[in-house]
Amino acid sequence: MNEPSDFQLKRIALSHGGGRMPAVGFGTLIADAAVATSATTAALKVGYRHLDCAERYRNEREVGAALQAALSARELSREDLFVTTKLWNSNHRPERVEPAFNASLDRLGLDYLDLYLIHTPFAFQPGDEQDPRDEHGAILYDRGETLLDTWRALEDLVDRKRCRAIGLSDLGLNELEPLYEAARIKPAVVQVEAHPYLPERELLEFCQKNDIVFLAFAPLGHGIRPGPLEDPVVLRIAERVGKTPAQVLIAWAVQRGTAVLTTPKTDARARENFDIAPLPDDAFDAINDIQTRQRFNEVVKTGNPGFIPRSQL
Repeated sequence: MNEPSDFQLKRIALSHGGGRMPAVGFGTLIADAAVATSATTAALKVGYRHLDCAERYRNEREVGAALQAALSARELSREDLFVTTKLWNSNHRPERVEPAFNASLDRLGLDYLDLYLIHTPFAFQPGDEQDPRDEHGAILYDRGETLLDTWRALEDLVDRKRCRAIGLSDLGLNELEPLYEAARIKPAVVQVEAHPYLPERELLEFCQKNDIVFLAFAPLGHGIRPGPLEDPVVLRIAERVGKTPAQVLIAWAVQRGTAVLTTPKTDARARENFDIAPLPDDAFDAINDIQTRQRFNEVVKTGNPGFIPRSQL
């Protein structure tokens, strides 16, 4: 990789809140603690400055260790970084929001967040158990709380300058529209699964109309095969432009005006996923014309994050 491309340097200003989000971000959903630290270190060295974390991932401390090492070595400054983390479902009650936020800050070793997201629109029974279940194994929901109740508590964090912006994740337009209308501080970012098989065009149009940053996760379809990585259109374009299918899919996401997250676990994969450049217009249009439709993460329907139907494995 020589001179960085416009896509690698691109930052998107948050209209609802402060800061500028790097379009290409590093997602930290990595189960192995040691790998979470080494992968974050590699991503920072490659050039990623947008890190997406979550209480749910149970690795904020490991990600924070990599962040603190880079900051202590003066390889970068806090101002260079855009750091997000997320409020988990069992902390939706307004009185639990700030303690959960503070705990995430402590684990990451930071004084403030650039962005705090409600991880899903589902409120679980409050407590230390992330997935509270009844005797039959069914999730216990907190029926007394609304998404707007939780949102008000996030607005208070912005008012007191604890975080610069707030947003939501893993939801559809049906949940977003009423909250957007009722919110005093509008969502700055919406993070959802999106790729050529799930372009979420209606949601994207709403976000663009209302100055909300659309942040795509799983742009490679979670790497599930068959999937976007093996789509014939993507393969032909990759061969034509001299890039890998992953690079083509990530570039497509940026080119359509969204920010995007990937989770490379090695230095080589981090370099590959970051080495993107604009696609020719006809190639971009060809990907837009792909007709296959498939969701790989059913969280928007089930409230069970990370659930991938076995039929898709």
